[in-house]
Amino acid sequence: MRAKITYIVTAAVLVFYFALVGSRGVLLIRTGTLITVTFGIAVLILPVIGLWFLWKNTQFVRRANQLAAELEAEGGLPVDELRRLPSGRIDRDSADEVFARRKAETEDAPDDWRTWFRLAVAYHDARDTPRARKAMQHAIALHDGRTAEV
Repeated sequence: MRAKITYIVTAAVLVFYFALVGSRGVLLIRTGTLITVTFGIAVLILPVIGLWFLWKNTQFVRRANQLAAELEAEGGLPVDELRRLPSGRIDRDSADEVFARRKAETEDAPDDWRTWFRLAVAYHDARDTPRARKAMQHAIALHDGRTAEV
């Protein structure tokens, strides 16, 4: 729940920032000189890109949470079997062991979104965020009946 609140607060701050930057871009354009109009257009592009990124990221998180809820209802969420260091961080060797099992499971059933979801969790536990995101995108695509590159 804390992560959800943090995400909502961060998104709200970003939307406020984009609105502020966008208003400055409009003011620059209203000035009417060639240079201020050019800068104004350039300034307006930044909030558009930022809003697009925020929207796509929000969609991704929403879809991943839907898959997690569906997998939980089926009783298929991965069990946390990772060893932890005294600091509370995940033991790297433990994460690697679980990752190897999840990867083999995914190779055995490459068209099952559930195995890709669990692989994404294993990547995340191994601190490989880019691959975790790609695996989750693949799980979402398989769940939706689409094909996705891995």
